[in-house]
Amino acid sequence: MSEQRQGKWDRIARDGAFDAVVVGGGINGIGVYRDLALQGVRVLLVERNDFCSGCSSALSRMIHGGLRYLENGEFDLVRESLRERDALLVNAPHLVHPLPTVIPIGSLFSGLLNSAASFFGFSGQPSSRGAVPIKLGLTLYDWVTRKRRLLPKHRFRGAKATRDTWPGLTGAIRCSATYHDAWISHPERLGLELVREAEEVAPDCVALNYACLEPAGSGFVVRDQVSGRTEEISAKILVNATGAWLDDAIDELAGNSSHERLVSGTKGSHLILDNPALEKALGGHMVYFENSDGRVCIVFPFFGKVLAGSTDIRVKTAERVRCEPEEEAYILGSLRLVFPEIDFNADDVVFSYSGIRPLPKSDHDFTGRISRGHFTKRIEGPVPQICMIGGKWTTFRAFAEQATDEVLSELGRTRQVGTLSRPIGGGKDFPDVAVILERDLISGYGIGPARAAHLVSTYGTTATELLAFCQGRPDDEALSPQTEITAAEIAFLASRESVVTLADIVLRRTTLAIQGLMNEELLDKLAAIAGEELGWSDAECGLQRDRLIEDLSIYHGVSFEDRRNQDTSRSRICV
Repeated sequence: MSEQRQGKWDRIARDGAFDAVVVGGGINGIGVYRDLALQGVRVLLVERNDFCSGCSSALSRMIHGGLRYLENGEFDLVRESLRERDALLVNAPHLVHPLPTVIPIGSLFSGLLNSAASFFGFSGQPSSRGAVPIKLGLTLYDWVTRKRRLLPKHRFRGAKATRDTWPGLTGAIRCSATYHDAWISHPERLGLELVREAEEVAPDCVALNYACLEPAGSGFVVRDQVSGRTEEISAKILVNATGAWLDDAIDELAGNSSHERLVSGTKGSHLILDNPALEKALGGHMVYFENSDGRVCIVFPFFGKVLAGSTDIRVKTAERVRCEPEEEAYILGSLRLVFPEIDFNADDVVFSYSGIRPLPKSDHDFTGRISRGHFTKRIEGPVPQICMIGGKWTTFRAFAEQATDEVLSELGRTRQVGTLSRPIGGGKDFPDVAVILERDLISGYGIGPARAAHLVSTYGTTATELLAFCQGRPDDEALSPQTEITAAEIAFLASRESVVTLADIVLRRTTLAIQGLMNEELLDKLAAIAGEELGWSDAECGLQRDRLIEDLSIYHGVSFEDRRNQDTSRSRICV
């Protein structure tokens, strides 16, 4: 067990009395944990796996207002989403960036009655969206943000101007609309920054990954899923932020299997493609378009590659999911509708991922009609639960604020600190333009421009802490020619950021996997560095390596064709 993890468990052993316990370490649970800590509440966060390892790591990487929610009549959700999008652009500028977006349009008036159909209870597939309803929607977008505009207003182009700008787009369009939303480069890292802030502001608060909460008499036992260590705790209230697993968690924590089911998830899968022609054709824009079945799909540049998605399939049970072959074919087929002249296929897919959206239970036939809004429900019991239902990544702060205020009311306390304008992690004191911080790092630490750009775009102003750690360690050579990440940087992550498994580093502390950069040589280097920092034996290093290879193969479509002899490679893993 690392010193960091040991310290957390020791704090619980010294005092297991908490005001509140948050169950579920996705972005909603982490948001509540941070907000409660800022209010002076002693809070424990318990996550069964790694932080932001479920649906919170399977998002479309978009931070957006939800243009299509307008046709569902969810105007308040759009207003809230736009406010939260703009707040994230300001509070986390190192991770959240403007994303110019183009909508190819094939008709003029189609889709005008989609909102009316939703209002009167129609739950089926909406009509294709034409220029007029899209114009109305984007005009509302601009109107909502008129007093705090951070992004340019929308504009329309005719067919010729659209083709001149994006020559790869299908010719079957009459015009296009361009507007701006935002994208997030490292969503899991933003979650970690929130956890870190909470523990710095309130050292008595504790966030545990790879742990579970179990009822025990009038209280609870928290169990370390790595060592088996247990500690008794107490809490005045629980916050159930387990997402798609919410109903299961209610059963486990309250012993109430007869409650009305609250969540009905849908599965969303995404692909990362290595196709330079497609990446060039996007021209730095996201393309937001309709598939033939009426579902909205997206494709945009992502770390030199292309991110495309997504599916929206009902699921009956909450479990870990993967992108199935038919989903891959669906996404690739949708891309061929908008870029028919570009050659791409399944061989271009270097990574895939999938998650279950924790949507409110709904009888809608068309899953796109299910609300992405959020609400809470109180479940009575010896220790009452505040259940967080629905929500989306963009609105996590607002949802956390709502749940926090309910907890404060239960505890008889009042809010002390607001979070709407509060910087997140490396967004604190971030300069107006990133190049200013990059120059400071270059002059202060003697690193190159490319490495400085990587550090600023990953860690923001906290890059100085990482570089201070790297002083005196080998930090002048990247792990591979395709990345600016160094061995010392991996050592920092392993020792300082609640790492338990090799997968934590590869899938969530870095973008090595999602960028399609993993190979056996790099895997061995990572295992050696993590093993030295975390005290893994050679056998444990080998086990971590094999588990990650299996994980990448089964759940992310990543294969290692140059597998070397296991015994030979394992003898060189740890140093």
